[in-house]
Amino acid sequence: MLTDYHLHLRPDDADATAERSQTPANAERYRLVASEQGIEELGVSEHIYRFRQALELWRHPFWERYAVDDIDEYCAFVREQTDLRLGIEADFVAGAEDRTAALLESRDFDYVVGSVHFIRDGAVDMDDFGVWDPKRPDLSPDRIWSRYFETVAESARSGLFDIIAHPDLVKIWGSAHPERVPDRDPRFYYEPAVEAFAEAGVAVEVSTAGRRKPVGEIYPARAFLEMCLEAGLPLALSSDAHRPADVGAGYEQALELLDELGVRELSVFEGRRRRLEPIGATA
Repeated sequence: MLTDYHLHLRPDDADATAERSQTPANAERYRLVASEQGIEELGVSEHIYRFRQALELWRHPFWERYAVDDIDEYCAFVREQTDLRLGIEADFVAGAEDRTAALLESRDFDYVVGSVHFIRDGAVDMDDFGVWDPKRPDLSPDRIWSRYFETVAESARSGLFDIIAHPDLVKIWGSAHPERVPDRDPRFYYEPAVEAFAEAGVAVEVSTAGRRKPVGEIYPARAFLEMCLEAGLPLALSSDAHRPADVGAGYEQALELLDELGVRELSVFEGRRRRLEPIGATA
């Protein structure tokens, strides 16, 4: 079985609306590409910051800009008008764990994808609201990477999430911004995250989205993935597609990597319960 649980029916365009993206026809476009790629298990996990209810968790200006949809209308659409698994990509907001749990547990998600895009108020993956500031020595690449992986570890230990998404997102800039990459061996940063994943028993996402970013490689890095496997962690495979054409994009390379590392099973979710299924495309 192949899966793609981390995808968004709504693109990132500022003028994208739920009315245009949350339609059976749009969902079918994603399903069609998934079928062509041999992907049987397909799920949608829209960004939590798209929903008005998320402002009960955090009122960051970026969230306030985009929080216009209703989360219950989204859940009803997926359940009643599609055959997709129902998920959500929920940012970890330190200090809002109880409120986040209340929001998530009151809906019947099949899985919750946890992600870290911000360190406190600064974003690691975009220049708007970005954390990167060469004029501040307290925000050196070493400090930012350390804080990022500490936050990823904290997100896993929170118990809020079933899958940890793109767990080394901080590397997104790659050679486009070499000044944002620390000199230290990256395995130094991975270790606390891997320990937290193992304690929490979460699945780690293998995401091909990184191949479409400046870094040009899969999340997580091979060394990070090897550490996860040494710790006995289950994996989830996703593309983080924001348009139909990207569903399953880069899976050939991801599956080759997983095969080289001896991975034979992927996580499958239903009703927030995980099981493992053998890897294999559907004919």
